[in-house]
Amino acid sequence: MTSIQISTEIPGPRSRELLRLTEEHTPRGLGHNTPIAVAHADGALLTDVDGNTYIDFAGGIGAQNSGHRAPGIVEAIKQQADDYLHLCFMVTLYEPYVRLAEKLNQITPGSFAKKTILFNSGSEGIENAIKIARAYTGRTAVIAFERAFHGRTMLALSLTGQVRPYREGMGPFFPEIYRLPFPYAYRCPDCRESSCHAHSPEAIYDIFRSQVAAESVAAVIVEPVLGEGGFVIPPADYYRGLKAICEEHGILFIADEVQTGFARTGRMFAIENFGVEPDMVVLAKSLSGGTPLSAITGRADVMDAPPVGSLGGTYGGNPIACQAALAAIEVIERDGLIERAREIGDAVQERMHRIQSRHAIVGDVRGLGAMCAMELVRDRESKEPATAETAQIQKACYEGGLIVMKAGAGGNVIRTLMPLVISDEQLDEGFSVLERAIESLSG
Repeated sequence: MTSIQISTEIPGPRSRELLRLTEEHTPRGLGHNTPIAVAHADGALLTDVDGNTYIDFAGGIGAQNSGHRAPGIVEAIKQQADDYLHLCFMVTLYEPYVRLAEKLNQITPGSFAKKTILFNSGSEGIENAIKIARAYTGRTAVIAFERAFHGRTMLALSLTGQVRPYREGMGPFFPEIYRLPFPYAYRCPDCRESSCHAHSPEAIYDIFRSQVAAESVAAVIVEPVLGEGGFVIPPADYYRGLKAICEEHGILFIADEVQTGFARTGRMFAIENFGVEPDMVVLAKSLSGGTPLSAITGRADVMDAPPVGSLGGTYGGNPIACQAALAAIEVIERDGLIERAREIGDAVQERMHRIQSRHAIVGDVRGLGAMCAMELVRDRESKEPATAETAQIQKACYEGGLIVMKAGAGGNVIRTLMPLVISDEQLDEGFSVLERAIESLSG
C-alpha cells in the first residue's frame, strides 16, 4: 500500500476555501509554497483537510527532523501543560530551562566551558548573538556572506545576503555589516581545480584592506551549509582556515545552525563536519520538535559579557518548548537519527544523480547527510537558472502527493528537508513523484 493517497483534485475544496480566507485576512507578504491546508501530520506524512495524504520533503522548513508528532515529544508537552504554561524565566526560575541549557552545553561542539540562553525564533537568536559579540569584543562590525539567510527581523535581515524577496524595499539596513563571497564552486569557473582566491578564507583580508579594519570586527557569522541560498557546501577545510584568521584577529566565529542543526547533515551539528569549534552557535527549528524555541550556546566568558538585564524576553525559553526540546534531543539520540541522516543522504544523492543522468535540466547535485539538493538549469553550459521550470515541478509534486521546497537566489534549487524518521519506502515513493514531475516538463 502506498503512503500517498489522493482522492480529490489538488487543492481540494476545503483547502481552496481556507486559501480564500487566508488571502482575505492575511497580508500577501506571507508567502505560501503550496495551497494545501493540513489537518493532521504524523512521522513524514501530512493529511490535508480534504483527506489527501502527502509525503513531506519539507519538514516545516527543517523544523521536524525528529518527525511530526514524534513519540515522546507530544507526551512531554502534555505533561508540562498540566504543571504550568508560562512563568517568564527572568521572574521565577524553572527546571526545564536549566536542564535544556545544561544539555545544550554538553552536546554542542567546543572543548570549553559554555553557557546557553533561550529565545523564541532563529532570527531572535541571531540578533542576540550579535549583541553578545559586540558586548564581548567592544567592536561593532560583522562579516557575513553573500547568499546567506539569517532571518527576517531587521538586524537578521541586514545580515541576510539575498535581495529578493527578503530585502527588497525594506531598507535602510543596519550599518557595519560586510560581505564575503560564499565558496560556490558550481557557479565559479575559476574553482574547477581548487578554490579561487575570492572563494578562499584569505579573501577576508581583502575586506580588512578595503572595507573595515580587522580590529573593528566583532564577529564572522556563517551558515555551515547555505540554507535558503541553495544548500551550497564549502570546501572541507574552508571554515578551519577562516576560524584561524578570526582567532588571529580576536574575531568571534558564530555558526548559524538554525536549519543545519540536530542531525540534518549526518552530525548533530553541521559545523562538526568541518572540524571547527565555534565561539557561539545559534540553534532553532528542529531543536524543539515543532514548538517555537531558539538558543545561543557559547563560550562562557563570551556569554557572560553583556550586563545583567540586557538579555532576555518574556517568552524566551517557554517551559513547554523546553520540555519539547529535551524530548526531541532524546529522540534524535535514542533512535539513531544521526546515522539515519547519513543513510538518507546516500539514498537521496544516488537517486538525484540517477535523475541527473536522465534529465539535462539537473545541472548539479550536492549534499551533506540528508541536506541534499538538485540545482535546475535551462542549459548546463550557461547554467541559467530554471526558475519557472522549478516552480512547475514543485506544483506537479504537490499535485502528485509530495511536498517539496525551493531554494537558491534563482529559486531553482529543489532541497530535501524530510523528517529523518521517513521510511525507505516513503523516500522511494517521494522520489518517484519528483522524477515524474521533472519528466512532465518535456510533455
